Amino acid sequence: MAKKVSRRLQELQKKVEERAYQPLEALTLLKETATAKFVESAEAHIRLGIDPKYSDQQIRTTVALPKGTGQVIRVAVIARGEKVTEATNAGADLSGSEELIEDISKGMMEFDVLIATPDMMPQVAKLGRQLGPRGLMPSPKGGTVTFDVAQAISEFKAGKLEFRADRTGIVHVLFGKASFSEEDLLTNLKALQETIDRNRPSGAKGRFWRTMYISSTMGPSIELDINALRDLKTDAN
Repeated sequence: MAKKVSRRLQELQKKVEERAYQPLEALTLLKETATAKFVESAEAHIRLGIDPKYSDQQIRTTVALPKGTGQVIRVAVIARGEKVTEATNAGADLSGSEELIEDISKGMMEFDVLIATPDMMPQVAKLGRQLGPRGLMPSPKGGTVTFDVAQAISEFKAGKLEFRADRTGIVHVLFGKASFSEEDLLTNLKALQETIDRNRPSGAKGRFWRTMYISSTMGPSIELDINALRDLKTDAN
């Protein structure tokens, strides 16, 4: 059964032409089409020329968004001893050892990022059924398995995000709020593009970037000209 498209979205879709927009033009349109009754997130959906079923064609990494995510990130830390105290002092929303693992096993999911110290990972691994489907399982590549819990908490609360390609080779990432300025959204999107290029899998052959679409949470998809984004120079370059 086809999904019914609301009248609001149908009207917004009429504003979007079937072409690849220049980056700032696309972001202006994203802001114009974010008309929901709440502050919508800005999303990027990027199709890459990879087949993640092969280990040398997978992407799982983190991006530090220079302008932040615009979201309040709830961080939980599983550690033991003084590391639990360190996590609490560094601003963790939840921290604990076996008791926190027990709570999560019973369905407690009141966090957006889960950090674990390496010595706790054998026990955390048992939470695969709860954490795996939500993409919350800590991993070294994601920067969420570390003894430096204070640094990790600080980074994730400031705008660091973990992302990965799904099984079809598409990366879905939030890169801010529709209320951000076009320039701030562009700064975050450029950081995301550079991170993906830096982490191009060794097994990726041929054209790596296929398509990029951006949208607000409830808005229409807008195709963005990937080459124009990659050609942009930032202040850091």
